[in-house]
Amino acid sequence: MLELVIADKNYSSWSMRPWVLMRHLGLDFTERLIRLDQPDTAARITAISPAGRVPVLLDDGFAVWDSLAIMETLADRDPAARVWPADLRQRARARSVAAEMHAGFQALRGGMSMNIRKRSPGLGHTPEVLADVARIDAMWSELLAAYGGPFLFGADFTAADAMYAPVVMRFVTYAAPLSAAAQAYVAAVQALPAVAEWIAAAHADPVEIAKYDRPHNAA
Repeated sequence: MLELVIADKNYSSWSMRPWVLMRHLGLDFTERLIRLDQPDTAARITAISPAGRVPVLLDDGFAVWDSLAIMETLADRDPAARVWPADLRQRARARSVAAEMHAGFQALRGGMSMNIRKRSPGLGHTPEVLADVARIDAMWSELLAAYGGPFLFGADFTAADAMYAPVVMRFVTYAAPLSAAAQAYVAAVQALPAVAEWIAAAHADPVEIAKYDRPHNAA
């Protein structure tokens, strides 16, 4: 039995990644929410995750933490599930771009934190953040041209797309400047039923956390 432990859908980009992929793949799993920034948040998370962070996948109680590790675990559990592209080189490229998201884009993370309910056009548009935006736009545009879209590696939504789904949310919130190809990709990701379900849940959640809702310094 699979259980995915996540944080608030409006704010938790890392939680969004495996949840959207698992829902898209039609996997049978339950969901456990641990609210961010509560007195017992840290204790509840560390009770199941040595890293002290969500998301955590519990597979009959066995814990797998970190979004990318969870995705690789899903691929190992069912190689036919199309977590990654079937072609060897496409799969290698998909892992490369997923790892780039996992390890990089620190300016974007800091300047455009995920807040699905907000609309703050222009906020966080520093030179450093816009350089990250330009790199992501170029990456998406190259992959969409190479593999035909609407997703990064063609018709199938894969783990690579799931890794960038929260980036799509950020680009919408802050009205990031994007090419036509990147804008089309943003629309395609938002329209995916699993992503649309996550967005709807974020909007339906009445809980606001001041720590995450306060504006970032746009200077």
